[in-house]
Amino acid sequence: MSADQKPEIASVWTRPRRQREQLSREQIVAEAVRLLDADGLEALSMRKLGTRLDAGATSLYRHVANKDELIELVVDEVYGELAVPAATGADDWRAAAAASSESLRAMILRHPWVASVLGQVGLIHLGPNVTKMSGRMAAVCQAAGFPAQESELALNTLMSYVIGMATSEAAYLSLIARSGKTEQEFARSLAGEGDGAAGGAGERDPGKERDETFDYGLQRVLDGLAVRLTAI
Repeated sequence: MSADQKPEIASVWTRPRRQREQLSREQIVAEAVRLLDADGLEALSMRKLGTRLDAGATSLYRHVANKDELIELVVDEVYGELAVPAATGADDWRAAAAASSESLRAMILRHPWVASVLGQVGLIHLGPNVTKMSGRMAAVCQAAGFPAQESELALNTLMSYVIGMATSEAAYLSLIARSGKTEQEFARSLAGEGDGAAGGAGERDPGKERDETFDYGLQRVLDGLAVRLTAI
């Protein structure tokens, strides 16, 4: 490397913060999350974000080098919404795992775009919230009694179910939103009932049914992990 070359910044987390500027990294991230929630991942661009913040793209680039860095930041931001109860041992690990799973599902449904970008955040670039929450979830598996070398596998199994189900739900809810119908109206139309029909699918609460479907699968995954614990 020549004397006038600067080392490449591998991640936004290694970028020094700029102080005493009118536009902060926190403002940029908060507005990016609002943009993503409203319009989806395809609408995210540095230019559009700058317009929403009434700032030029150049101002954003002082804090975030590119869209990839911005994605790292917004994913970490929404991970900060997760609630992961502590588990003290074999007696309460299941309740803690279930609560953590419900929290992750709720976060993905609030921010449907996050499911499609989780894979874009490399493990070496995890932010503080992702690192903290992942560590707390791993601690739940360890408290259950899984040995260190197996706790990550148990956690991955649980998270794969949650993320898979929540991603499917988020896509379904996005489809309903684009239709202009309520979820109950959409369910009625799928059942072939008229908008004014009484009884049938339209009278059921589709949100409650989604909750029950998710919980059924979650409990079966936890059942499987519990059986595995008895063999350790």
